[in-house]
Parts: sequence; C-alpha cells; structure tokens
Amino acid sequence: MPTPNPIRIAAVQMVSGTRLQENLATAEHWLREAHSQGAQLALLPEYFCLMGEKDTDKCAIAEPQGLGPESPIQVRMASLAQDLGIWIAAGTIPLQSDHPPRIRNSLLVYDPQGRQVACYDKLHLFAFDNGNERYDESRTIAAGHRPVACQTPAGHTGLSVCYDIRFPELYRAMAHPQPLDLILMPAAFTWTTGQAHWEILLRSRAIENQCWLLASAQGGQHANGRQTWGQSMVIDPWGRVVSQVASGEGLAIADLDPAQTAQVRLNLPALSHRRSLPNS
Repeated sequence: MPTPNPIRIAAVQMVSGTRLQENLATAEHWLREAHSQGAQLALLPEYFCLMGEKDTDKCAIAEPQGLGPESPIQVRMASLAQDLGIWIAAGTIPLQSDHPPRIRNSLLVYDPQGRQVACYDKLHLFAFDNGNERYDESRTIAAGHRPVACQTPAGHTGLSVCYDIRFPELYRAMAHPQPLDLILMPAAFTWTTGQAHWEILLRSRAIENQCWLLASAQGGQHANGRQTWGQSMVIDPWGRVVSQVASGEGLAIADLDPAQTAQVRLNLPALSHRRSLPNS
C-alpha cells in the first residue's frame, strides 16, 4: 500500500480578549491565513472565543451542542470549515452541561464540508495555587467523561486540552488498539507553568507515542490581566520542534509526513515493545 502524502497542519496562536466578536474575527483571520499557506487542518487555542474579565464570563456564552440559532460560535466554525475547504479543530468552545451553571470546555472538529466529526470535553480540570496565582477550573467547568479520537487526513487523531497534557495515560487510552498519528493540544498555559513545563510535556507525549503533535496556545498579556505562555508548535514523532511561534499572534505550520512516522516506528519499535503490567 502506498504511503499517504504529507499534509500541512497549522496551530493558530492568539491573545484572546474580553469581546467575543473581536476574538471570532481574529480567529477567522488566522484560519484564512492558514488556508492561504496551504494548511489542510488548523487548530485554534483553548478559550479562543473569550478570555473574560471573570471566570464565569464564559458560562454566559455557553451554547447547546449543535448547529442552530442558539449556537453562533459553532455555526461560524462549521461555515468557515466549509468555506475554506479545510479541517478546523475549534478548541475550545463553551458548551452547556448537565451541571449548570458549569459548562463543558469542548474541542470540536469540523471537516471540509462543515460537519462536526468529533467533540471532546476536557477531562482534567486545572487547579494551581502558589500563593500569588490561583486557578480552579472545577468552579466553572464540568469535567468530561471519556477520551475521544477521530480520523482526520493526518490519520488517527487524539483530542486533548491544556492540562490533559500532564496525564500520559489519556493518550495511551486513545492509542488502543490503533496508535495515534497526531495529537491535538489547544491550551492556555499560564506563564508560570508554561515556562517550567510546556515544551517538556509536549515533546514527551510526541516521543512516547511516536506521533506528531500540534499545540495551539494563548500567548501574551490579556485584557483581563492574565499572562499566558504561548509557544505554539508542531512537533514530529522524534520529538523535534519543527515550527514554533514564541509570543503574540501567529501560525506554527508544518508538513506532517506519514513516511517519517513510519520510519521512526521502524527504527525504534517502542510501541510494539509495550507490556501489560499488573496494577500496583
């Protein structure tokens, strides 16, 4: 069987503000730019549509899942995917949950026909308190219940969001029985945690799964006073950063080559060396 051709993938980096429509216009600008540079799949960052003055602001714009008059963000993303003829991973959109007023922090994937092919609700909710900074996503977000992977032009694609990157067992679950070819990682890492751990964690997940990783981040000083780390990047199956945006808005874009994935797995067949271990 011939090896699939390379596909161009792009991570959009944003510095989202407190105004929904301005953020959506910025997201559209960068999606169109990614398309103009030949991207076939583009990923938006976590909270691309809103970084509110308060954590509860995102709850006020939460939508029911699906395309309809009460879901303008989803309608816009689906329409853009169809208009541009590309895959769009819109991460993340606030969706209504079964536990109001908390919302689901959801990564939605649209194909070039504008159809939603996958929805992943963030499983792991970030909490951090070093005395100066304090975060607790469980106050406004209801955790998801299951891993989600889907088929894209890149192959078997694992969906995850931000804090999920610290939990390698999530990616192992998505990689059974079929190995992952691409990991999607929209995020809004804080400056503190990002500076210490962001790139290390991303490269580790790519290396141990011998797959590509596309990370789309918030990156800068936000209107609400929050500072995010940025460093959106594309990482290959050997763990090399092949494209990167430091801070501010921009695109990390690269060609995902399935032949490179196959060669890494042939040279170092670590995935086939995994052994089932008894529970401790």
